[in-house]
Amino acid sequence: MKYRNLGNSGLIISEISLGTWLTAGLGVEKEIAFECMKSALDLGVNFIDTADMYNRGESEIVVGEFVKTIKREEVVLGTKVFGPMTDHWMTQGLSHRHIRNACEGSLKRLQTDYIDLFQCHRYDIDTPLEEVCFAMNNLIDRGMILHWGVSQWTAVQITNAVRICEKNGWRKPISNQPVYNMLNRSLETDVMDVCANEGLGLVVYSPLAQGLLSGKYKKNEVPADSRLASEVMNNWFPVKRMNDEYFAMQDALQEIAKSENCTLSELALAWILNRKPITSCITGASKVIQVQTNVKATELTLSNSTMEKIELILNNAPVDQYTGARVGFGIIKRGY
Repeated sequence: MKYRNLGNSGLIISEISLGTWLTAGLGVEKEIAFECMKSALDLGVNFIDTADMYNRGESEIVVGEFVKTIKREEVVLGTKVFGPMTDHWMTQGLSHRHIRNACEGSLKRLQTDYIDLFQCHRYDIDTPLEEVCFAMNNLIDRGMILHWGVSQWTAVQITNAVRICEKNGWRKPISNQPVYNMLNRSLETDVMDVCANEGLGLVVYSPLAQGLLSGKYKKNEVPADSRLASEVMNNWFPVKRMNDEYFAMQDALQEIAKSENCTLSELALAWILNRKPITSCITGASKVIQVQTNVKATELTLSNSTMEKIELILNNAPVDQYTGARVGFGIIKRGY
């Protein structure tokens, strides 16, 4: 396993981390979730990511029970606040009140004295940003959390938060958790550059597009034990991408993977980790073999030539609004 600093902080996390959105406390039995987490830690993964709203606390409960079986100082815990925890309208958002209540609830469910990384799950248009920044700084001052970050915030929202913290002498966010994979590259438009410039590490989720980029889905073929086949875990699966164009792309990527002596999932993860601002890929797993396969991606180094071949196959980097040219991260911008 390889490790990277999370933004401009001393927090060091593994390049492959473990997420719990549709698995722990929901899609798989607790024993299997434990096996996946233990396997991940045995292979060098040190960052486990969850959120209070994942099955309304059930995911945090399972993670907390697992953490009690290991040494707390050997795992980095990340969780999030924003989503509704009950049907009452007051149990959501990023008001100072809800952030404090949510943090206390997460600490109890995770059975820990502190949270390593407490993240704003989304941006709250109903709460002044200065209040959000103060609330996070206050939690750090009280020792309830060590660092804070954001998830799916825009470049402007991230920049504004950093400036507010600098102005008031508060602790700045150290991370952003956006969706990012070979099929969804909107992050490259401006957020990736802003995070790199402002010192925020990127811990990206859905790096395999919920398993679509694992290579196990064939045209008109859905494995019986797959996420898409599960009535519990198929929420928001990118079925709209399962068309002739995608499967042709998948075949071409499979050829690249074959030449690199790796699986398609390893190739997809290594492609992400090849981008400097990325700190870690948050991967989900309902089987130990998936954990083992994902971790192998850190052993794969992609040459510039291979990256260029992949770029030609994908042909989906963000487009410049004036010229129509691809302007994704790492692509040299020329002329006007």
